[in-house]
Amino acid sequence: MADHDLEAVRRINSRGGIAPHLSLRFDSHLFSIDTSRAPKGSFQPNAYFITHAHSDHYGKSAMNSPQAVASVETARALEIRYDREYKGRTFKVGQSIVIDDVKVSTHATGHTIGSAAFSWQTEAGERVLVTGDVKDYRHLPKCDFLVTEANYGDPYDPSCIFEDDLAGFSDALEDGASFGAYAFGKAQRAVALMRAMGYKEEIGMDEKSLVLTRELMGDAAGSLTEVHGGISNVVTPWNLHQVHCRSKYFLTGRRDTSYPTIQLSDHLDFRGLMRMIEHVSPREVLVYHPEGMRASLLAHHLQDCGLETTSLDMIDRFVR
Repeated sequence: MADHDLEAVRRINSRGGIAPHLSLRFDSHLFSIDTSRAPKGSFQPNAYFITHAHSDHYGKSAMNSPQAVASVETARALEIRYDREYKGRTFKVGQSIVIDDVKVSTHATGHTIGSAAFSWQTEAGERVLVTGDVKDYRHLPKCDFLVTEANYGDPYDPSCIFEDDLAGFSDALEDGASFGAYAFGKAQRAVALMRAMGYKEEIGMDEKSLVLTRELMGDAAGSLTEVHGGISNVVTPWNLHQVHCRSKYFLTGRRDTSYPTIQLSDHLDFRGLMRMIEHVSPREVLVYHPEGMRASLLAHHLQDCGLETTSLDMIDRFVR
């Protein structure tokens, strides 16, 4: 990043540790990416971009700031999940917004309902794209500098190469199965798939999954009810034991579970991540999520492919 007016930095928090994820400093602006809110008295960014409402993207903290920026659906999901008011700005995915004279475009990523990527140009014409987590990269624009995820970015781990088992899901649905799915994201995808596969009956859901699905999907969710023994249910995995039916499945790529699993991910696998990077054609990449080895492994792989890449753990500039 030394050859252009764009710098990735991390924040030192009030306890002397490093705040999550990162910020991008360019021209006279600072945009924070999926990070916790800086305490009062600290330097505040122009915007806290919240790509979606999963807890490891720190919207629970950033939503308290007037500088928070999130989609309408992400803001509402945060309010439901954490029972507090969202205090920032909202947009409809696909719209552009202006933040201190910078035009920021937003793009669907298909990860959760309302998940969004952000893109803008610096004064020098550098095209910046921040994706958050991605399931569908078709709406992402070309860029010069890409900030992206590596949830399944380990080129050496066979579990990072997969395809969703839609046939298995369909067979289980026909058999009257119930499904374990996380309340935000996976539960809504399960309901959408059930409806797309022609399931017209009521779907039973536990409390938080039910509220989120009704709010975020509206009429597209069809008829929903509380957990019911005579129908197919979509509940959080730890509540599957409350469901009385002959077959239960955990919708996940994990294997450390007492329930049989059906592969269903809200992320691109390793091959998909590589296709996404080819699609947006950056000159430089920063891999920021998740923290730890997986981001570093993807960064090293991209370096081996001839693409200038760094990862979150390699950022050596800090602000307070």
